[in-house]
Amino acid sequence: MRVIIAVLCLCTASATAGTVLWDGFFNASSKISDFDAWSFSNKTGKWQWYIHGSEPTATYLNLSFCYKNPADTTSAQGIRTTIDGTSFWHNQTMQRTEIIPQTSVNLGTGHLYYHFSLMTSTINAPDPGFEHQIAFFENHFTELKFGLVSGDADPLLRWDVSGVSQWSTTLKASNWYNFAYDIDFSTGTVGLWSSNGSEPLTQIVTPMSATTFTDSADWHIGVLRLPKDGTIPATPEDWYWSGIYVEQAPITTSIAGPSSDVTSARPDVGGYSG
Repeated sequence: MRVIIAVLCLCTASATAGTVLWDGFFNASSKISDFDAWSFSNKTGKWQWYIHGSEPTATYLNLSFCYKNPADTTSAQGIRTTIDGTSFWHNQTMQRTEIIPQTSVNLGTGHLYYHFSLMTSTINAPDPGFEHQIAFFENHFTELKFGLVSGDADPLLRWDVSGVSQWSTTLKASNWYNFAYDIDFSTGTVGLWSSNGSEPLTQIVTPMSATTFTDSADWHIGVLRLPKDGTIPATPEDWYWSGIYVEQAPITTSIAGPSSDVTSARPDVGGYSG
């Protein structure tokens, strides 16, 4: 009887998982040179790569199995994004290293969940004396922020809706923070699901009104660091990412990732090969 119940539970879990519309998983053969193959005239692969400094790609991006959340069993590798004193794009004074989904799928319609896990380290730790914009959409209807608030250093990792903080936690090195933006483009609302480490996602902020919009090519995975009072820092900062994907409701709460028997809706790449 216990075996039967266990099987039924597994079936229920997979049946209620959402349909993956796009994934940014990295498999064992994924490599940094894959990013360099992308251009506006050759939109190949899963990621757009154009917002970065003038140094080689390996200065700003690195892949390793060490860089993923160990609870994420869908990905073979995670990605480390780095900003430093060379991370200027188009002569801007802000420093940026950002990757963006490459897809022909509409990621801006219906009820979707935008998943990712985020970690920092004591090595090249982020400076709370500067404002950081993280995992943001270009109209900033929702995003994470870290650092400077009203001129003061702030150690909190904050979730904002339209520039107003709705939730926060102290950013601790070596802790995996798991998130899913709960976005309903039909009703114009956004909420937040979150957890730590291997714990399943739980809803921590119920959906609220927002100007929800994306053209499917403006979700920036990475970090934008702003100068403070004309000071532009040169120190490097590392941010680690894992389990990045977008799914239709209902939500997958397991940090292991979407069930292998859930069919991807992506027309360009099937399954979760990375």
